[in-house]
Amino acid sequence: MTGFSDVPRPVRSGLVIVDPQRGTPQRVIVLQFNPDSLERSLAPQVAGADGSGDRTEALRLKGPAVETWKFTAELDATDQLEVPSPNGIHPQLATLELLVQPASAQLLANQALAALGTLEITPIEAPLTLFTWGGKRILPVRLTELTITEEAFDIDLNPIRAAVAIGLRVLTVSDLPTGHRGAELYLAHLAQKERLVGTAAGGRLSALGLGGGF
Repeated sequence: MTGFSDVPRPVRSGLVIVDPQRGTPQRVIVLQFNPDSLERSLAPQVAGADGSGDRTEALRLKGPAVETWKFTAELDATDQLEVPSPNGIHPQLATLELLVQPASAQLLANQALAALGTLEITPIEAPLTLFTWGGKRILPVRLTELTITEEAFDIDLNPIRAAVAIGLRVLTVSDLPTGHRGAELYLAHLAQKERLVGTAAGGRLSALGLGGGF
């Protein structure tokens, strides 16, 4: 009799927090369930989009398209009964929420600088965040949306089930300094797309009712 051990385990999607200097992972966030759907949007960065009307710019691209992703992650403590948690899914939610929050130590350091009369305080830089969806999609991203809907609670009002709507903006070479680890990963992602195009079957003009000379 064939056991379930023969069934390959599905690859999970998730987020990786990376040290931008060393390129080493600082934290790995594996989504409990792979989202059922992904919404992706690409807005081309075209020259002349400001309405200047220069006809020589009509086919020129200023840089990589602005790409955004949206999906909903499901969290459910009842699916993890083998690892009981007295806090429900508070830890998982906190992990996601801190992706869009500066560390408390950094805020305290800035407050101390302000108290000393520092005129200009550099904005806090967040770690590099990567979104992974299989081996062919590893993207440097910035979180643009995090909407949490808590749907069930235990007797102590700890959330035990939630839906988290996550919005991401892909960071490109237009967003990051030259030589930045995230810029290198974006270029690798773009090169992967170009290789995939090479494996697609080409179409024929005849299928469109066109001849060689149009």
